[in-house]
Amino acid sequence: MEIKKIVVIGGSAAGPKAASKARRMDENAEVTIIQKAADLSMASCGFPYYVGGFFDDRDQLLCSPAGVVRDSKFFWNAKKIETKVKTEVTAIDKVNKVVEFVSMESGEKGEMPYDKLIIATGASPRKPAVPGIELEGITTLQSMQDADFLRKISDDGEIKKAVVIGGGLIGIETCEALHLAGIEITLIEMLPQLLTFLDLQMAKIVQNYVQTKANVIVNNGVEAFLGENGKLTSVKLKNGTEIPCELAVVAIGVVPNTKLAKEIGLNIGVTGGIVVDEYMQTNDPDIYAIGDCVESKNIITGNPVHAPYGDLANLQGRVAGENVIHGNKVKFPGTIQTGICKVFDYGVGATGLSKKNALRNGINNIETVINASLDKPGFMQGKLMITKLVVNKDTRTILGAQVIGPGDVSKQLAIWAMAIKGKLTVDDMANADLPYAPPYSLAIDHSIATAHIMQNKLNGYFSGISAPELKAKLDSGEKIYLLDVRNPDEFEVMRLGIGEVLIPLGQMRRRIGEISADKNSLIVTWCKISLRGYEAALILQANGFTNVKVLEGGIMSWPFSREK
Repeated sequence: MEIKKIVVIGGSAAGPKAASKARRMDENAEVTIIQKAADLSMASCGFPYYVGGFFDDRDQLLCSPAGVVRDSKFFWNAKKIETKVKTEVTAIDKVNKVVEFVSMESGEKGEMPYDKLIIATGASPRKPAVPGIELEGITTLQSMQDADFLRKISDDGEIKKAVVIGGGLIGIETCEALHLAGIEITLIEMLPQLLTFLDLQMAKIVQNYVQTKANVIVNNGVEAFLGENGKLTSVKLKNGTEIPCELAVVAIGVVPNTKLAKEIGLNIGVTGGIVVDEYMQTNDPDIYAIGDCVESKNIITGNPVHAPYGDLANLQGRVAGENVIHGNKVKFPGTIQTGICKVFDYGVGATGLSKKNALRNGINNIETVINASLDKPGFMQGKLMITKLVVNKDTRTILGAQVIGPGDVSKQLAIWAMAIKGKLTVDDMANADLPYAPPYSLAIDHSIATAHIMQNKLNGYFSGISAPELKAKLDSGEKIYLLDVRNPDEFEVMRLGIGEVLIPLGQMRRRIGEISADKNSLIVTWCKISLRGYEAALILQANGFTNVKVLEGGIMSWPFSREK
């Protein structure tokens, strides 16, 4: 019986998953993981939460679901997988199918033959090429060593001010971790918004919330890190501002680790990742690649993307692990790039295409709506969520959704992700049969209500205007009749203060003569979430007003300053 030799380069997430799947497919195969770091199968997405003190046992980042640390002993005893940690692969001889490596502790060199090779070399954090980057006190949050360093800082309580550079997922999560340690945080983002997978309005709402916890600066980058005696003392920004700090965490994205792949002539894609097919196979039939070092296909657009997500790494590993044993039978179809992060007490996530990404990919005939509502009834302590839905106007197919707020964002994203994967239309979602009970949902779930709003818009029953569109019209001096239809007590507690008139919905029909706008003039209506705003618009339209729009998401989706 021929015994297959499977070698996996990389032991973080994708690599161990591939090795374990290969073992389950063939008990007799020789399976080896070569890992440069000291640890194996690290839950790197959990690093910010270890730093933030959500749990104290470091080993939890390395444990199996049964609570056993996944070290070399575990992999051999439980899975009969040989592991070489603290070992770096220095070369791949693809002609003779041999991997060359060196021990990072002893310097001893060795080589290992393979029948099938799986490259899972991951990605490395980007670092700005600016003066002072080598100063003590500057770190990333990419490795166990980074997590240990930041956890010690959190526990010691000596550092009082820190700067986090990068407003993406890791940057935001790091902000929370350090904030929980009592450190004053300044978050720097070079682009005009945080969390670029969101459209600007949604990102601005998140930014407004983050600013209650940390100082946020957008549209500005790092000019230099300044220090004394080799230690960081401040960060200088492009506009000349200097921010005193003792710690800086750089979280500006990652770069695929493709050095070995390039050296042996594997194809590298436009995103910088290794090109693989749906079987996770490279242009060498005996070499597969998985995880953060590869580029994937966006299922919606068909275009290549770099999607360094932990869940995708595991899914790709499972596919490659089976295919190296049984041949190319299972496929990884690509990604719709579903992502979520915890932003203090908010959930923030997106799936599929944002409006800006749809337009960037040449999908122009789209429609969007924003829905703000609770995740469950108020008597069950329901919490706010805001959803932006993106659909193809011609086919009514769902293209993307963004969900933010303190409510159950994860559930909503999961619903929309499956709708997109299933190529469902707005009309499919409008009558979705989802579970309902007051502890878990509204009678009409937030996702279904969002579909209803979109259905009304596409069918011509509802004409909406987004907060940025309204703000732009007001800034340009356009004359608009602004109508808030909430109750007076609500108006006194919170209002936009942009020249609106208050006429409560319950009084609308008998006070409609008070509306001074011409029948053809633009009227914009709203309430807290614009449910009453929509009903007011219908009343106005029934009374001959021809140009009535509803502020989508109401006051809760207004990202700009307001009077109260």
